[in-house]
Amino acid sequence: MENVLDKRVQDKRNRPIVLAAIILAMFMGAIEGTIVSTAMPAIVGELGDFSLYSWVFSSYLLMNTVTVLIYGKLADLFGRKPVIIIGIIIFLIGSILCGLANSMVTLIIFRFIQGFGAGAITPIATTIVGDLYTKEERAKIQGYLSSVWGISAILGPALGGLLVQYVSWRFIFWINIPLGILAGLGIAIFLHENIDKTKKSIDYPGALLIGISTSILMFVLVEGGNRWDWLSIEIIGLLTTSLILFFLFYLQEQKAVEPIMPFSIWKNRTILLANLTSFTTGIMLIGISSFLPTFVQGVMEESAIVAGFTLTTMSIGWPIASTIAGPLLLKIGIRATSFLGGIALVIGSLMFVMLTPQAGPIWAATGSFIIGIGMGLTNTTFIVAIQSSVSWEQRGIATAANSFMKNLGNTVSAAFLGGILNSQLMNYLTNYGSANTAGLTVDSTNLLLNKEERDQLPGGILHLLQEGLTYSLQTVYYVVLFLAIISMIFIWLLPRKKYESS
Repeated sequence: MENVLDKRVQDKRNRPIVLAAIILAMFMGAIEGTIVSTAMPAIVGELGDFSLYSWVFSSYLLMNTVTVLIYGKLADLFGRKPVIIIGIIIFLIGSILCGLANSMVTLIIFRFIQGFGAGAITPIATTIVGDLYTKEERAKIQGYLSSVWGISAILGPALGGLLVQYVSWRFIFWINIPLGILAGLGIAIFLHENIDKTKKSIDYPGALLIGISTSILMFVLVEGGNRWDWLSIEIIGLLTTSLILFFLFYLQEQKAVEPIMPFSIWKNRTILLANLTSFTTGIMLIGISSFLPTFVQGVMEESAIVAGFTLTTMSIGWPIASTIAGPLLLKIGIRATSFLGGIALVIGSLMFVMLTPQAGPIWAATGSFIIGIGMGLTNTTFIVAIQSSVSWEQRGIATAANSFMKNLGNTVSAAFLGGILNSQLMNYLTNYGSANTAGLTVDSTNLLLNKEERDQLPGGILHLLQEGLTYSLQTVYYVVLFLAIISMIFIWLLPRKKYESS
């Protein structure tokens, strides 16, 4: 029997309830990113170990990236409902543990658990919408879902700042609990699927190979330039191992009965270019959102609430652009809609390159808003185009592949750009420091994130740390600008055809 939703059971009366549950699940995943970014200065200030800063993001994104393809394939084999519910349960367990962490190391371990569950939430939720709605409806509804990321992220920085300032950073993880319970119940009760009960073949070797390969690559990106030199034997050996394992993964997928990643879908030009662009924009997004609050608090010396505001504007631009992306997509096509988003990404990146302490938080907030416009236009367009290019049997893995590329970009960004930040900051302290500042390290940046400690710093040390952090972040934003230009090139190569509704 063909794997389709049983329309006799899952009628249109259930769709609004299921959609509401999906929105809650996606809200939970979306708010996690920005609220943690905003709270990180307070977390590092209490737990210490600034050198592990990027690992708080990398551990979550790593497991998210490794598992998303597996969840996508399982959803095609066994249905969307059981997969997303299991993901929500694992995510909630990780959230509870994160709020109980008493060191950076334990927090990172618990973030691994969170990420393991998160890999199922967004791609499967997006796939369910692709199942429930027609092509014409999908352009509109996917715009709403993209808006959920923006709207929830508006609350993330503001709520994160309020919780840090007036309660505790631990509650930024615990607020997921009621959201996850409501989302899980809504999907469990109101989503009905008619799934083929024949025995399924799961590609365990493929899952293992892609998981280990991605994990090794991420570890290299985090530790390269810090623990080991980039051209050291250790780094070269690990990179070589990662590449070999990925090649073995490719060979495994060619012979697997139900491959984790059917590479045939990458032959579709729209899917290929959309996924490549999602990878580059994924790097850009984390490159901006992860480190901007640190700059605003540590260098501009603003409060956590103001730092959250500079990210909130990105989340205002995102839903605005997502809402208009659906109508634009139907009117001017995939390429033209996403190209408008690419232009916004370049303009926003230029503003961050020119960001200085004197420019103030308003400049940073404006750059974030324009980046949000670009993200809203491109992400919504890509998801709709990809889901319309495949059948039900491949919709889960096709959507997951796009999420994988986006998450891989996020992971590379948190690791690679975090490594650039740390190495550039250390070089600056070494080159411009004096005898009085010889003991400063990357972890000395902790002093900038705690107002009481910052106020007690001698002028020379304060100036050196702030100038070093500014210099380091400008280097990061030059990389972001380069990626925005690359994204524009990918978008320009998209097929020139209008989106056809049905």
